[in-house]
Amino acid sequence: RLGGIDVPHHQNLKAHSDGDVVLHALTDALLGAIGEGDIGLHFPPSDNTWKDKDSRFFLEEAYKMLIQKGGDIHNVDITLICEQPKLKDMRIPMRDSIASLLQLNPLQVNVKATTTEKLGFTGRGEGIACQATICANINRYETT
Repeated sequence: RLGGIDVPHHQNLKAHSDGDVVLHALTDALLGAIGEGDIGLHFPPSDNTWKDKDSRFFLEEAYKMLIQKGGDIHNVDITLICEQPKLKDMRIPMRDSIASLLQLNPLQVNVKATTTEKLGFTGRGEGIACQATICANINRYETT
């Protein structure tokens, strides 16, 4: 699974949860935007509660935290870094899935992919990396 959709490929990602690196990167970006650490802080892999968990859950929880802090998302940008699978035809379904999960217009979501020209672990086909950036408005306030 990548970006909340099934991507056909002869290999699977090894992970504690379902291994959706796109939704994990988005979860981290949301948590970072509101100053709440990272996915491992809230959903540690040492806790079997999260074993084989659908990554949509993590993203939805981080999104709820953003909303509780008075935030809203302007846009998201995702870059997948891998040699395989080729994601050209999966870009739009991923975009639509992410837009739905974050209650955004699909035009607020950009999904792209690049390779490392066969360098490093991604170049050798040993894994996938993902970077996510979120532009959000956060109404930060202090309580005493």
